[in-house]
Amino acid sequence: MEIYEVLKELCELPGPAGFEEQVTAHVKTLLDPYMDETWIDVLGNVIGVRRCGKENARKLLFDAHIDEIGFIVTGVEEGFLRFSGLGGFDARVITASGVQIQTEPPIYGVISVLPPHILKPEDTEKNFKIEDLLIDIGQTQDEAVKLVTPGTHGVAAYGVRRIGEGLVCGKAMDDRAGFVAILRALELLKDTKLDVDLYVLASVQEEVGVRGATTGSYAIEPDYCIVVEGDHAKTPDSKQSEASMVIGDGVVIARGPNMNPALTEMIIGLAKDNDIKYQINVYPRMSGTNARAIQISREGVATALLGLPLKYMHSVNELISLEDLEKTAQLLSAAAKAIKEDLGSC
Repeated sequence: MEIYEVLKELCELPGPAGFEEQVTAHVKTLLDPYMDETWIDVLGNVIGVRRCGKENARKLLFDAHIDEIGFIVTGVEEGFLRFSGLGGFDARVITASGVQIQTEPPIYGVISVLPPHILKPEDTEKNFKIEDLLIDIGQTQDEAVKLVTPGTHGVAAYGVRRIGEGLVCGKAMDDRAGFVAILRALELLKDTKLDVDLYVLASVQEEVGVRGATTGSYAIEPDYCIVVEGDHAKTPDSKQSEASMVIGDGVVIARGPNMNPALTEMIIGLAKDNDIKYQINVYPRMSGTNARAIQISREGVATALLGLPLKYMHSVNELISLEDLEKTAQLLSAAAKAIKEDLGSC
């Protein structure tokens, strides 16, 4: 697998929360070669299973969400589009950004902003609010109303590119990079006999309330789950308490009440045994990821959380390390090989 090319193709597809159809179709084709069976459920989750052939085998689930933040059009005003965010759309970083409105065919637009030359001095330090922004699609009011109806969705119109040594930036790294790590793990496991039935959940609508993970895990009924998600990486302007993970220092292993201690400690041991670089992050409460829904699905699921250090989350240029992605895949592969017996209760 050429990780960069797979990641680039996947991240550049439009798929905001609730409107992931193009992404789910592509994800299913990526999963098919590694699974005994794949399907798309009612909500839009892509689910795959690789059976080990043993009667009453335990179920291990790998999860990563494939939706992205985006927006939905709420009205037209003087030819400009009013909109609301789908997920945590950050108004601070999207002004003057290019966007793609998913009409048929798609329309390109620009989020309007006043240039600094004509701003009042007191307005230069103000943060923007989503409800105050408009999208310019270069149309009159009559033309815009014909082209774009309320409820039309869209995403940032940005591609994926390499940066520096082994780094990649672009939209939707959160969390399609997590799915690519799972895909790479499946490639590593291709010729390995497992003692568990291995399920993959490429979940939807995480950005609007972990909905895909909630319904998907309920249907699968896993015994164990490892969630892969982006984790905030340190930048010069971040405080230690806000973002302490380091790009290039390996996979993040989460500890806290949202994670099963036995499964988590097993994964830490596997990282040490296999010389896989890792970092520890602590979540004293809920993790804010799909792990929070999967852990309490049905009777409860022994859940672990792996993170990819990621800078500039929920921007159009989320940045990750391909080496961190590879290490995450290696750790997922090692965990799938290691799980044989009951690991104990939470």
